[in-house]
Amino acid sequence: MSSFDQLCYRHPGREAVARCPACLHFFCRECVTEHAGRMLCSNCLSRLSDGRAEGGRLRMEQMVIFMQGAFGMALLWYFFFLLGQILLAIPHAFHEGAIWQADWWRKP
Repeated sequence: MSSFDQLCYRHPGREAVARCPACLHFFCRECVTEHAGRMLCSNCLSRLSDGRAEGGRLRMEQMVIFMQGAFGMALLWYFFFLLGQILLAIPHAFHEGAIWQADWWRKP
């Protein structure tokens, strides 16, 4: 039997117009759907979409974890940046220890 004489896998009375590349069965126009340039049957399309949903969810979870880590690193960097700015704002006399030897705090 040639490919021209094939009948639909689900509807034996109808002429087949496409062959699903995943399951290799022939189907009529109502049973196949074009997806990413290929004609797929509904069973193979549902299997393909279920797999993509799982992969998409996993990818989203990985992206969320990455973004949380990046946000944490940025927050940590900003904290140390502010700490450095505060330390730079302290007068030089304080760093040299001369501020403790002065009597400015004893004067009324």
